[in-house]
Amino acid sequence: MPQEVVVLVPGGKATPGPPLGPAIGPLGLNVKQVVDKINEATREYDGLNVPVKIIVKEDRTFEIKVGIPPVSALIKRELKIEKGSSTPQKDFVGNLSFEQVLKIAKMKKEQSLSYNLKGVVKEVLGTCVSMGIKVDGKPPKEVLAEIEEGKRQIPEE
Repeated sequence: MPQEVVVLVPGGKATPGPPLGPAIGPLGLNVKQVVDKINEATREYDGLNVPVKIIVKEDRTFEIKVGIPPVSALIKRELKIEKGSSTPQKDFVGNLSFEQVLKIAKMKKEQSLSYNLKGVVKEVLGTCVSMGIKVDGKPPKEVLAEIEEGKRQIPEE
């Protein structure tokens, strides 16, 4: 029966050290091969922590499934900021365009529990609220209200 190991690694920069080496070493895999494959698969997430699942089969072959970084990490990368606001209701530390919100929502749609893109957009806006990020120069709660009132349209895939 295959074993699964889930780790959080820096995109494109996984190393044989912790958390990876100690997690997969005892399973009899070539750690360097696993690290190389993970780095290749996570290169586009450079600078972000990425959840990675390593599925180890009985014949010691393995498969890698790369998750998507948290919404907050995607927002920080989009805005090129280190962290959100420590007082998000008062101080705003960045401003996303609605197009950027849609881009992040589309990336997260597969992992979300929402049934449609509109629900995922609301999740992203909720993260903007807690991080102190404006959207199109407005507090994200105003943008949420505009969506509910039908003033902003969200394309359905």
